[in-house]
Amino acid sequence: MTESSLYQPEKNILLEAFSKDATIALSIQVCNILITYLVQICLAQWMGQTEYGIYEYVNSWALLLAIPACLGLPRTSVRLISEYKVKQDWGRLRGILRLSWFLSLLGGTFLALIVVAIVWYLSVNYNFVYGIPMLVGMLLLPLQSLVHLQMETARTMATITLAFIPSEIIWPILVFCGGYFLSKQGYFLTSLPMICVAITTLFIVVIVQFWLLHQKVNNDIEPATPIYSTQEWLGISVTLLLQQAFFTILEQSDILMVGSFLGPAQAGIYSAAVRTGHWIIIVLVILNKISAPRFATLYVEGDIPGLQKLVTTANYWIFWPSLLISLCLMFFTQPILSIFGPDFVDANLSLKILVIGRLFDALCGSVGCLMVMTGHHKKSLPVIGYCLIINLVLHTIAIPTLGMIGSAIATSVTMIISNVWLSFLVVKHIKINPSIFIGFFNPALESDKTLNE
Repeated sequence: MTESSLYQPEKNILLEAFSKDATIALSIQVCNILITYLVQICLAQWMGQTEYGIYEYVNSWALLLAIPACLGLPRTSVRLISEYKVKQDWGRLRGILRLSWFLSLLGGTFLALIVVAIVWYLSVNYNFVYGIPMLVGMLLLPLQSLVHLQMETARTMATITLAFIPSEIIWPILVFCGGYFLSKQGYFLTSLPMICVAITTLFIVVIVQFWLLHQKVNNDIEPATPIYSTQEWLGISVTLLLQQAFFTILEQSDILMVGSFLGPAQAGIYSAAVRTGHWIIIVLVILNKISAPRFATLYVEGDIPGLQKLVTTANYWIFWPSLLISLCLMFFTQPILSIFGPDFVDANLSLKILVIGRLFDALCGSVGCLMVMTGHHKKSLPVIGYCLIINLVLHTIAIPTLGMIGSAIATSVTMIISNVWLSFLVVKHIKINPSIFIGFFNPALESDKTLNE
């Protein structure tokens, strides 16, 4: 382990810095929720449920395929950049930055070409309703790959606004403006022109974010000849790629399977419930992004008490807002869904079931992130893999018999199993308690850690 003289963070202000970054990130995310939800509502009204369903279907595939396209390098970069900053290994730090960007672009482009060939074959030989939108939409794939990587790199470099504002705020605003412009020109707004708008605006976002991030890296990192530990990095990234791919499939499979079994109209309605249910884990997602580099840094330094204190603090930030949002969604499900249109109220019960599963995410905290950032990713990989199998089997059984409600049940059951399982692994291997319940049932913990500092 690196001597403390090489890199000594100011631990007495760790939680203050975390709170400041969390406040900024949560403020950005609240704006993102409002803007994105407004965009979804407007698109659903402008396009109708079928065309909106196709648009969401293509976007879901682009987001899903961006995970393998990145080769696991975004999460690998977060962990390794944090480690190299502690060790002041500037050569390898610059090496991982360059290699990860090049491979993400290459992987996204290569995978997009493969998907285009498959979709072209289906369109020529079968009546594939998603054919042309999917062919065009695959241009999103390499762009989404770069967005993921640049977001992870920026937050690891302690640049919260640069990490989130381009893709979380600017992109949905540009998409909204593009859709509004087309609708005012008298066009019947379908999925294809909106996909083109999304591609064009995301390209602009990627270029601007890349330039700003390049300036930040040159200002903050000492000049050094890049060192490439390619075999080591790819070994880590493959495991993280599998884990993230499994997790993303878990997140996206319900919309995709509803669309495949029940058609684009039902996919559009169910998508509204899924997107609304995501409100509950907004705080968890954003704090994971803020906390991940700090988790890695504290673990590399061997500061387990400090890591426990940070996790406990993050738990309070995560749980209470998530609980409040859950209660609001439970009591006002129909009014919220009716904003999308009268047909979307059909997802009323599905949303309530999804709320229960999402609340377990908040209860268990940052379990998946902790396993990855502390180097225990190989131990958590089987959990995600088995849960993926469970999820797909449950969806295959439940959707034909129960429709959207069956998909919601399958998703929530899988969420509960995966969170509880990962919580046990965190306690076993990292020796900390990741749950919010540690603060409820062990109030002496905070004072003990304060004395230890």
